[in-house]
Amino acid sequence: MKLVERISSNTAGAPAPQRTMLGTQKSRVKDSLVDSSRELKQTVQKRLLETMDVTKLDGLEPAVASEKVTAAISTLLDEQGRVLTGTDRARLIDEIKNELLGVGPLEPLLRDDRVTDILVNGHRHVYVEREGKLYPTNVTFEDDHHLLTIIERIVSQVGRRVDESSPMVDARLPDGSRVNAIIPPLAIDGPALSIRRFGAHRYNIMDLVKKGSLTQTMASFLDAIVRARLNIIVAGGTGSGKTTMLNCLSAFIPDNERIVTIEDSAELCLQQPHVVRLETRTANVEGKGEVTQRELVKNCLRMRPDRIVVGEVRGAEVLDMLQAMSTGHDGSISTIHANSARESLSRLEMMMLLSGISIPQRAMRQQIASAVNIIVHVSRLSDGTRKVMKISEVTGMEGEVIMMQDLYEYVRTGVNFSGKVQGTFRPTGIRSAYAPQIEAAGFKLETKLFQDSEAEQWS
Repeated sequence: MKLVERISSNTAGAPAPQRTMLGTQKSRVKDSLVDSSRELKQTVQKRLLETMDVTKLDGLEPAVASEKVTAAISTLLDEQGRVLTGTDRARLIDEIKNELLGVGPLEPLLRDDRVTDILVNGHRHVYVEREGKLYPTNVTFEDDHHLLTIIERIVSQVGRRVDESSPMVDARLPDGSRVNAIIPPLAIDGPALSIRRFGAHRYNIMDLVKKGSLTQTMASFLDAIVRARLNIIVAGGTGSGKTTMLNCLSAFIPDNERIVTIEDSAELCLQQPHVVRLETRTANVEGKGEVTQRELVKNCLRMRPDRIVVGEVRGAEVLDMLQAMSTGHDGSISTIHANSARESLSRLEMMMLLSGISIPQRAMRQQIASAVNIIVHVSRLSDGTRKVMKISEVTGMEGEVIMMQDLYEYVRTGVNFSGKVQGTFRPTGIRSAYAPQIEAAGFKLETKLFQDSEAEQWS
């Protein structure tokens, strides 16, 4: 006991007022070192811009440009005559290089394959999403002007601009990551930046089975309905994995078919050889030149597509898409923001009203019922995991109501001590109404595919 007391006494060191003074001194020294490092960084950065023609870097390979900038920074650091440790020198070179060639302090986060979202709330607060959960980081910007400079660099790469007259912008990074930025006066606490990342690894359906997002039985059924050319809607909330599921489903499309994809921001990565990718365009500085998804859907019908894949329906284009689905362009796939399979039908109905064409409610519902065959509802659960909650099918109309039936579902049974959601995937026991069409495409649907005995446990 005495030994413990003596060690504690030694660790405590000086009396409380003296310890407070020492702590204050350490804090001041640390702040002084940070200020000194920042001053050196700004000095070298300024000299680099004065001595190097950075416009010539755009035409070089990234590796070559990085090598040239690294050599130039090293020379300038030597000129400053400042004594630096190897670690501090490497860190300083990386920071300056990231400011010139990359996205500044965010560059290390973009290199982290585990990060799926980067969320910047002003220059002091940066959060990331890993495995479905948000975490704060120690990444900061010098001030709001520094953050705004990085935002301007990102959007200028794709010919967009952000300023007081145009304070909101969407853009895309070279690796396909989707970017949204909003600045004052709309963003009250400083510029806000959101980056939805798309890593180098593209998931296939077996990856999702291994991760417990669905079962092998469900994956086999999805394979069959895509090849049987049923029209599919993937429904889910933000960050639920809709685009990932759409990519996985599109992999089942045969290689000998012509596919036309339509997106607001190109995110899909189809592996087939015959793919035409179309992307919307925002208006230019004069407010002209905008091309909407509806215009692209109309145009793609003249391009002789075998399949139409719409990244996400969100407006008037839904009317043209549904007409295409029910008039010969079967086998189309799209996503929609909705919290359930039933709600996705209501959302489709609401978006048809945005087309500006007056259509009776019954006629709208008949159009939806004849065009949409299967709805795959995906969701992100409280523990960050993503699951296929239901696979449902539209079976027609009964009176004024669109009829649906669930084929597979995920039933939550609770949460374990570590916060992990537990539950069961199971068929509902109902045989698909599209079984004849699926079997005509060459897939034999065994009875056990829809039996309750196929239920599988996932935690």
